[in-house]
Amino acid sequence: MEPSGQDANNHGQNSVGDGEHPWEVTDMTRLRRFICYGSEMAIYDTKEHRLGMESALALLSLLQEGRGCEVVEEVKRLALEGRPVRANPSLFALAVCSQHLDLNTRQGAFRALGDVCRDPEHLFTFIQYKKEVKERMRCGIWGRALRKAVSDWYNKQDAMGLALAVTKYKTREGWSHQDLLRLSHAKPANEAIVLISKYVMKGWKEVQGAYTDKANSEEVIKVLSYLEAVEKVKHSADEMEVSHLIEEHRLEREQLLTDHLKSKVVWKALIKEMPMESMLRTLGKMTADQVLEPGSSDVAEVCERIQSEAALKKAKLHPFSVLTASENYKRGQGNRGKVKWEPNVDIIKALDSAFYKCFTNVEPAGKRFVVAVDISTSLSSIVKGTSVSTAVAAAAMTMVFARTEAETQVMAYSEGAIVPCTITEGMSLRQVATELVKIPSGYTDCALPILWASEKRITVDMFIIFTNSACWHGEANPTECLRMYRHKMGIFSKLMVCGLTSNGLSIADPAGDKGMLDLCGFDLGAIEVIRNLALDLI
Repeated sequence: MEPSGQDANNHGQNSVGDGEHPWEVTDMTRLRRFICYGSEMAIYDTKEHRLGMESALALLSLLQEGRGCEVVEEVKRLALEGRPVRANPSLFALAVCSQHLDLNTRQGAFRALGDVCRDPEHLFTFIQYKKEVKERMRCGIWGRALRKAVSDWYNKQDAMGLALAVTKYKTREGWSHQDLLRLSHAKPANEAIVLISKYVMKGWKEVQGAYTDKANSEEVIKVLSYLEAVEKVKHSADEMEVSHLIEEHRLEREQLLTDHLKSKVVWKALIKEMPMESMLRTLGKMTADQVLEPGSSDVAEVCERIQSEAALKKAKLHPFSVLTASENYKRGQGNRGKVKWEPNVDIIKALDSAFYKCFTNVEPAGKRFVVAVDISTSLSSIVKGTSVSTAVAAAAMTMVFARTEAETQVMAYSEGAIVPCTITEGMSLRQVATELVKIPSGYTDCALPILWASEKRITVDMFIIFTNSACWHGEANPTECLRMYRHKMGIFSKLMVCGLTSNGLSIADPAGDKGMLDLCGFDLGAIEVIRNLALDLI
């Protein structure tokens, strides 16, 4: 089981040799962490915190060193690769760069705006961050460069996509499209953008007056038809008319009035084209409002979509995303307890089926993993911020690694005991959870998986440890054990400790080792953080 040194290199890992320090935490490492999840520290928290200059010291340090263009390129690269877990840190970093004294840094930041701001919400957030940064400097933000960048952002959008954007995301962060178009002095690049700008700035009546009885291009006619449908919906109390407009123009929930969402007919029209993630989020409400009644054709249609491999692949859903939706639905009430429903058995079965089908959506990292589950407690707690029990979450994630990574060893451990677990392709989530709790419980000892691999001389690129609340009661410190393991095996192995119920961890070296990270809670962002660390991206 012990690959040669050449094999280790084939897995893309840095060897630990004389004069090499792959674990060193540099300002660029801290910047990548910040861009990825909003903190320079070796801790990912599922609770998102407000960003400020005090949380981006590495960013400021790099700018002071004259490396602003490098910062901009890193923000842009990670955004284009889809690496950031959260969008706001990238937008904050770009806003700070756009205010920098260095002309090349400022110009680079504005050029990158279109790549980093993928939708209006991002653009509004970027503008707000610029305002907050500028307020400290006591000067305005709407200079020529920003006006051009915002104008270019609108002009580079697809016309129908922009028509959807201005009617779906009207305001965010205290800004509106009307504000941005006015302040940027935007000059529309084509007739379709002229039409949408007039609609935003002057309203539908002005548009009707300007375009009625005029020879319009095919694209302008399409945009006109779409905007007319949006306007009709806003003024219609006829659920059949609203339903027809939704189906004909693929209107979305955010474009409707609150009263429309009290209608079963309207909800049934929305279901047909509703994005998969939106559908999973609203299953409870639709059941509570009796839109999805037991045995109905609507339930059958929803179940068919949920289980559709093509739909799941298109939505790129991760198994944990479906699991979270399933557990939330089974709970029978919303997060605040106001909306309650009786879970539909057919929908639960469809969600269960979708969970297993989504494993094909997971892109392997191609590394050698040890996934160790701490069973020193009952694992009956709930993962912070979800309805998923810690036992189910740990079992689900061991399945993800066992099914998608060719070289994965799953372990269950407790005080003084560590047992390899066999997770096969055909095992259900319940069977995996049962397999993980087959040894007696005791104290937590997070060093055990590393000590086990060291004793067996098993080559591991990354140790992933799942525990309720990470700590260690053994004699060995996990971080010191990892360093000794690296030295013994000659590779730069990494450690991720996932405290599923934790509000704060202290396992990872906070400053001196980029191969160690702690997770507080668990969500989809945590999964991407694990992958980014495995691939040496953060």
